[in-house]
Amino acid sequence: MTATASSRSTPEELRETTTTSSAAAGRHTVPGVFGPIPSELVADDAVDHPLTATPPLKPGRWYWRDLIASLDPVADAAEIHRITTSYEFPWDYQRALELALYRTYCVPSVSAVLEQAGQFRDNPQKRYDDTALLMVELVEHGYDSPRGKEALRVINRQHARYEITNDDMLYVLSTFIYEPLEWIDAIGWRRLHPHERLAAFHFYRGVGQRMKIADIPEDIGEFRRWRDDYEARTFRYDRNNELIGTYTLDLMCSWYPEAVRPAVRKVVLSLVDDDMTRAFGFPWQPPGRRRAAYAALRARSAVVRWLPVRRRALGSSATENRTYPGYPNGYRPADLGACPIQPRDRMEGCPVMHQGAEGPADAADRGEAVA
Repeated sequence: MTATASSRSTPEELRETTTTSSAAAGRHTVPGVFGPIPSELVADDAVDHPLTATPPLKPGRWYWRDLIASLDPVADAAEIHRITTSYEFPWDYQRALELALYRTYCVPSVSAVLEQAGQFRDNPQKRYDDTALLMVELVEHGYDSPRGKEALRVINRQHARYEITNDDMLYVLSTFIYEPLEWIDAIGWRRLHPHERLAAFHFYRGVGQRMKIADIPEDIGEFRRWRDDYEARTFRYDRNNELIGTYTLDLMCSWYPEAVRPAVRKVVLSLVDDDMTRAFGFPWQPPGRRRAAYAALRARSAVVRWLPVRRRALGSSATENRTYPGYPNGYRPADLGACPIQPRDRMEGCPVMHQGAEGPADAADRGEAVA
């Protein structure tokens, strides 16, 4: 049975119920990496996300798409984007965002900052985990929630430690929008609803505004044209591109048994387009291998199309039970990153050296946004 707007409470009614329920939720502190996580940072999906808390017992295959169609792509952008990423296309979004980040390494000024930081060279798994978790925090809890605000503090603080241009920040933001949209439209189990496309744009535009990124285009098409022009101007081979690309490729291969790693490497290289291959200096892949890789992805999507509708979010942070390698006991966003905020508060200083007694990183640590 397909869901209709008339058979549900309106989003406004559900938000009002959520506000009331939150006050009575009685959330308690839970263990964390560096100590108890405060109750205001403990998530409760049933309270925070009423639109997805109680789907019908037997929802139709198009239940989430029809629900999205009944929402406003601007006012409900965060909730639409969360449903798309966690219920409809969790696997696709994860793979597409991996390629999105990979794409940013083709800009020499971006890869130079990453090579300077040294995290991809020295501890790539933690760098990957922390980046993924911080983005999940924003998507799962919203950028104006307590966890979302803390995640943004961490992101701003990390960026403030380096000289990063506004255009580079804007470009990285654009890849989070367009790479997943293009991936899903090309190989997803269904085409995206227009509300999903607009919601992704408005959600990440909101993230960028809270990071004080300037000159974010107001139109989804205008931003896409800006992104294409920026790539045409900046994509070129650089040794730092190759280094960061190789570190990341080695990390991706390490997730699989050693016997299949050569095949995984070929698959990843087959999904990298010509512009990225040239910018990384990677070996060219035979066209037949690329066609085979995309055929396999489309075959997977054809199977997913006939699976039952997802009733529980996949790919969420599962905050207090996260089992990422470095955080088996749970974490809060302030625990993440190369220079976590929380240990700094408790250990009398950040373990990462800074120039001067206080700089932009310290301003971001106090909650001030830094471009």
